[in-house]
Amino acid sequence: MNTDDGGHHDAAVDALAARKYERAGDRYTRGGRRVLADPRPEIDPFEPDEKGWIGQGLQQLLAAAVAYRVAGADGRATQRAVEGIAASRDFGRVLDEPGQGACLSEFVADFRVAGGLDGAGGAYDDAAQQYEAAGADVDTPQALATTPLFEAAAATIKQVARGQADGEIAIKWEDLHGADPDRPGDFLAHRARFKKQRFRGLLERAVDDEHLAAPRGTTEYNNEGHRCPECGSRHVNWAGTGILCLRCSTPTESI
Repeated sequence: MNTDDGGHHDAAVDALAARKYERAGDRYTRGGRRVLADPRPEIDPFEPDEKGWIGQGLQQLLAAAVAYRVAGADGRATQRAVEGIAASRDFGRVLDEPGQGACLSEFVADFRVAGGLDGAGGAYDDAAQQYEAAGADVDTPQALATTPLFEAAAATIKQVARGQADGEIAIKWEDLHGADPDRPGDFLAHRARFKKQRFRGLLERAVDDEHLAAPRGTTEYNNEGHRCPECGSRHVNWAGTGILCLRCSTPTESI
């Protein structure tokens, strides 16, 4: 994380590794609220910001809603989603770089999926239309898509998907974005269209499996010093405050 969340994000990941999903939702919530209030020392969250650092706060609230759903705490997931939608819309009055408003609308749609709320499909359509409209003013969509706001909006669906892909990267850059960056509107609108097709199904499977993977951090295959006590894998993922199994997010043991 590049924002000051008071260590709550790492604590949330540790809770995911322990399969304590409601606790993870609580720590993600605390981290998200802290980042939205004070993302970085030099950033006033209610002033324009070309990087969109508050996105990392929204992402933690979104991850909280997902964690609550996996925990079976649907009411809390809905509450967190409503909170995230309100915050996304509020910051839409502040972040004024081309494409940022569309990305915040993308967050609104994500929160609707995570909270089990109606209207997610229409919200994704709105985001795609906003991207199309902003396209003429976006000079380099690839650079925009790597800013903190846009990366944060892509993080949760990637996290959910990797839990269903043996811990590997299940959603790649080319999946989320269009094929032609010379058409910035289409290039960015593809994010919303892809999520409309995939996010709800991925989340429903995570709920059915009762498993939310840790986010992918620094990884190593065939690590000689650690083994997963659950599945025996020696592929590791440095995430949270420990070393987790890349495959199933279980804390590893030294060998």
